[in-house]
Amino acid sequence: MQLIFLLVLTSATSALDNGLMRTPPMGWMSWERFHCNIDCENDPKNCISENLFRGMADRLAEDGWKEMGYDHVMIDDCWSSMLRDKDGRLQPDPQRFPGGIAKLARYLHNRGLKLGIYGDLGTHTCGGYPGTTLDKIETDAQMFASWGVDFLKLDGCYSNEEEQQKGYPLMSKALNATGRPIGYSCSWPAYRGGLLPSVNYTLLGEICNLWRNYDDIQDSWDSVQEITDWFFDNQEILQPGRWNDPDMPVYMDQSRSQMALWAIMAAPLIMSNNLRTLNHGLYTKFTVYSPFLCLYVTLFFLQKRSHIEVYWRPLSQSASALVFLSRRQDMPYHYHTSLAKLNYTAGSYKAYDVFTGKTLSGLSATTEFTVSIDPSGVVMWYVYPRMHYEHPQDDVYKVWSCVKRKCVPIAVIPPFHH
Repeated sequence: MQLIFLLVLTSATSALDNGLMRTPPMGWMSWERFHCNIDCENDPKNCISENLFRGMADRLAEDGWKEMGYDHVMIDDCWSSMLRDKDGRLQPDPQRFPGGIAKLARYLHNRGLKLGIYGDLGTHTCGGYPGTTLDKIETDAQMFASWGVDFLKLDGCYSNEEEQQKGYPLMSKALNATGRPIGYSCSWPAYRGGLLPSVNYTLLGEICNLWRNYDDIQDSWDSVQEITDWFFDNQEILQPGRWNDPDMPVYMDQSRSQMALWAIMAAPLIMSNNLRTLNHGLYTKFTVYSPFLCLYVTLFFLQKRSHIEVYWRPLSQSASALVFLSRRQDMPYHYHTSLAKLNYTAGSYKAYDVFTGKTLSGLSATTEFTVSIDPSGVVMWYVYPRMHYEHPQDDVYKVWSCVKRKCVPIAVIPPFHH
């Protein structure tokens, strides 16, 4: 049986102080899988419509995803009418969203879910629909709030640098002025190259809950590797401890590897796939919920040898996460090392493998061990010292098993279950 593990590394964040998204948001978004498919006549099940989003909301609520933290349903581009209404307000396409956005929001809220919506700080969205120009920011913010929207992704197509410099802070102010808590994702850095001095990450942390830094992900392992390389090459400037968004987890053969990389980056987990056709009989989904606080430090790239890369992220209470990633394409590789070689201090440790569920006990820093990693595969460890597992706290680590669309917690994992 193939296993998909999602390690959620939680943290309090010092970004936009609207009380939202203290941990990286999780949920589902339409774009990568369904793009701008508006052909509801010939493809009614997969077009951008209220039926698509109601259907995905049902899957999150009924198949166990919501219990694992996936509580947002995000509408991306191509949802609106090509024209604003007579009062200059955005309106959904009447054929594809006959019930309106407010009714869709209520449908989600009744299932314990949140609704996200897409806008663009420009004359048009990337798909050619009405954008939010500077004079429409307050109008659109008020409209989103009146509909009961919980999250806004603001893109940057058809806008220039000056408009972005003014518009992204103005939208943050306008959303707060509505009185409704609305999470705010800014695509601003992605349009300025993502790097200093073109991007002011200090300002972003004051106005946005999260932000896109780089290009859109594609449904391929090459795309995942390209994005991963960019983030790790530039990690020192990317505001550690805040929600840099490398884009959506996608559904592919290397999903396990992508999820491990996204988790160790503390990235938002907004998946884009067809939840209706996932084979729940073949896949078991596990989520590790951790109330531990991620320390606001840079994620460290430790080693690269024989096309194996090792990444390390410190957690609170002296725990840490290790990822062994294979860039090889030929065969499984046996990687020999020790915790001391990975910069761990002297002491006794346990290591929990989040993909196999096995615990390696009695590790000293100098104990040599071997990790077997499949081509383009990954091994992910949760490492904690003796002082940690001899004095357990009240933190909860749940392992969920999902079979035939029903999910139940089946275990509490180490360090609290020995």
